[in-house]
Amino acid sequence: MKGRLVVPTTPPPSPDEVSSTAEFVAALRRLRDWSGQTYRQLTRRAQTAGDILPPSTTVTMLSRPSLPREELVSAFVRACGLDEAAAARWVAVRGALASNSTSGGGTPPIPHEGRWRAPERDVVPAMLPTDIADFTGREEHVTALCQHLLGLDQDTRRHHATPVATISGMGGVGKTTLAVHVGHRLTAAYPDGQLYVNLRGVETSPLRSGDVLAKFLRALGVDSRMIPADEAERAELFRTHLAGRRVLLLLDNAASEEQVRPVIPGTATCAVLITSRSRLAGIEGARRVDVDVFPPAAALRLLAAVAGGDRVTAEHLDAMQIVTLCGGLPLAIRVAGARLAGRPAWRLGHLATMLDDERRRLDWLATGDLAVRASLTLSYQALDERARGLLRLLSVFDLPDFPAWFVAVVLEETLASGTAHAEALVDAQLLNAIGTDVCGQQRYRIHDLVRLFARERATEEETGEAVVEALRRGFGGWLAVAERMARHMPGPCYAAISGPARRPLMDWSHPDLSAPDPGLWFDAERATLLSTIRQACVLGYDDVAFDLAGCMEKYFDVRGMYRDWADVNAEVMSVCQAAGNRLGEAVMLRGLIDLTTWIDDRPSGDAMSRQHDEAARLLEMFTQLRHEPGMSDAAVMCAWALVAAGDHSAAAARAREALQLAERSDHRGGRIRARLALSLISYEQGRFADAALLTEMLDEARALNNPRWVATVLQFAGTALADLGHFVRSHQMLHESLSIAQRHGDTYTEVFTLVGLARLYLRRGASTARETAEAAVRLSRAYHMTHHLAEALLLLGEIELTEDHPAEAIDRLEESVALWRTRGWHSLHATALERLGHAYARTGSPAAQQAFDEARAISARLVTAEHASPPTLLPPPDAD
Repeated sequence: MKGRLVVPTTPPPSPDEVSSTAEFVAALRRLRDWSGQTYRQLTRRAQTAGDILPPSTTVTMLSRPSLPREELVSAFVRACGLDEAAAARWVAVRGALASNSTSGGGTPPIPHEGRWRAPERDVVPAMLPTDIADFTGREEHVTALCQHLLGLDQDTRRHHATPVATISGMGGVGKTTLAVHVGHRLTAAYPDGQLYVNLRGVETSPLRSGDVLAKFLRALGVDSRMIPADEAERAELFRTHLAGRRVLLLLDNAASEEQVRPVIPGTATCAVLITSRSRLAGIEGARRVDVDVFPPAAALRLLAAVAGGDRVTAEHLDAMQIVTLCGGLPLAIRVAGARLAGRPAWRLGHLATMLDDERRRLDWLATGDLAVRASLTLSYQALDERARGLLRLLSVFDLPDFPAWFVAVVLEETLASGTAHAEALVDAQLLNAIGTDVCGQQRYRIHDLVRLFARERATEEETGEAVVEALRRGFGGWLAVAERMARHMPGPCYAAISGPARRPLMDWSHPDLSAPDPGLWFDAERATLLSTIRQACVLGYDDVAFDLAGCMEKYFDVRGMYRDWADVNAEVMSVCQAAGNRLGEAVMLRGLIDLTTWIDDRPSGDAMSRQHDEAARLLEMFTQLRHEPGMSDAAVMCAWALVAAGDHSAAAARAREALQLAERSDHRGGRIRARLALSLISYEQGRFADAALLTEMLDEARALNNPRWVATVLQFAGTALADLGHFVRSHQMLHESLSIAQRHGDTYTEVFTLVGLARLYLRRGASTARETAEAAVRLSRAYHMTHHLAEALLLLGEIELTEDHPAEAIDRLEESVALWRTRGWHSLHATALERLGHAYARTGSPAAQQAFDEARAISARLVTAEHASPPTLLPPPDAD
């Protein structure tokens, strides 16, 4: 009968003869047939042995053409009825196959000769916080949640929906602790990853669903530049990436159903665990677990785990009084236990007496917040005054977490002293040490309830002036470090423009501040920096906000976080406008102009004409401020827009003005940008030898310590050399540019260099021209680089014509022409139309004449623009 336990009479299948992954999986299927067990029976037998082997996991393991995880093989073999020795043999064979499949691997070489590819990242996120070693109680809840999230309860079997469970209860009752513990129990059942986020539901500004989706997509390996701006599109992409994968989501501290609903996957292979103060009754089909305070036995076990079992046993009655006065609230018990653990000479009766005073008049069970406040007050008053002051001052910052050096800055002490005070708060359970970040910095986080409590104490015990000074010190610390890191990031070489906010003295010799890779540092501090900028905006610290936002521009650029960049600059610019901060407004506008000109997927308009108008306004603003480096940056922007319009004489005048301003103010990046603009003008006029002289700027570009601009100079000079017929040297320079861009993940520069390489290959008749151009098309399309895409499509259309594929050329060139209409770069628009005319002519289409006529009309306007009078130069700032 099916499902009845059958004792096999034949020897079990052996893995000894398998030589491939497919054969290994086939052998596992034969082993299951030999055992006579159903998938459910295998699950129950695995549970009896202490293993987790859900039916869906077994089905997936036996149907996929890939090696299953080692622990799943071991659990499966044992569930089939074999002993530990046999299980070890199967695991050994599986390990040998895995080793063979990865031997000979290594890091792929940098693409050469146009052989470009972008491998997908096979990312398995493991974002769960550390499990609590002394986790106590909640056995029934743990069992119920595991059963539901594994799909083993009746309701989940009946429906093909994502298993969702919610944990609700008062603040401090241990919702997160329970959820994290359950999550770690289930990691083997969700081998494709575990995602975690603190939604900050108890804060005034909970996380937005769109930000959570972006965080999770990045954790799953999606490049920031591939993440849509629209929240609904992000949700669709997230569900697509989770389809068919076994991933566990832990959404901690949810504010509402609306906040979490977009983050719930659309597949039954995933599971979601949510914690919240409210019951989230609107989450359809969720298994709801309400967590109450501990009963006395569990409360005593927790106290013993934290304070020491021998002490609790020896002073049982006093221990009972302590947990009774704590109201059975886990957070309060843990704080009290930590006090005892830190003071081994105390008797438990002493602490019980402390709890039994007027501070305990509030009825803990009547209101959870009062209970938490009373418990935290006990811990707070046991601290020395310096630690109390630190807690109060830390609480005024809206930071998700922070590194150890930040504590020292707030206290105006050394890093060693600041760390010692922070660890004292950790010992008191008032600060959480959450481990090290990607830069190796120790990080801390204040629990939401502790932050609220500490802010109340700051209101009562700190003067307004003390709070303001602490904020200025903290904000200044972030500015000092961010400025230092930004200097070594690749990206735009604008003038670094700072505001008047104070920077504290920093110990730059400390490894946390001297050793980090700048890109990794910004990765680690991104959320913290954004929180600081937003708090500065709310509090009216416009000088801090624009300065810190400016420090992040190169990071946003090279990481492709264009939506973050646009949102931050727009918000800060609005604050600066309201405050009358013209310098801050100008700096934010400068970044926005660059962003919206080159990274722009709007379907209509004239991007370069818009740049000219906005850059002219920016030039006027910097001129009124008498800020020569800023004037140089704006003048170069104007020059590029004028080149696009075909007004080369006016463009040259602006570029020479920018060069003069840069030289006068020692703005080295400005000199390079102005020289590059002049080189571009020479190139547009067909004076390729003049354009190739840009190679003289290579040493100065390298001295900037900005890889973006070394790659850019190599790119432009290499392109000009190709037009002069110096193919070998052009090839060397373009490949060096490509290597630099790829090494730093600078896709913006990479795409332009790929276009230059593809054009070089086309000139040389190399077969690699097509695949290189196609790579440029793929990248620019994926990252919304409209100008790059238009140029890459133009080149690909030319390749199609060269290979006598006029129909394919028409498709490419029609799209390129449509894009050039929105760009406003007229010479390239005319070129695309002329190539389109030739493509139509080869098919005998009358559309050829229309394309030729439009190309001639644009060329005629360019001739007219070239002979227009140059603009009147703005007077230098010191003129009358």
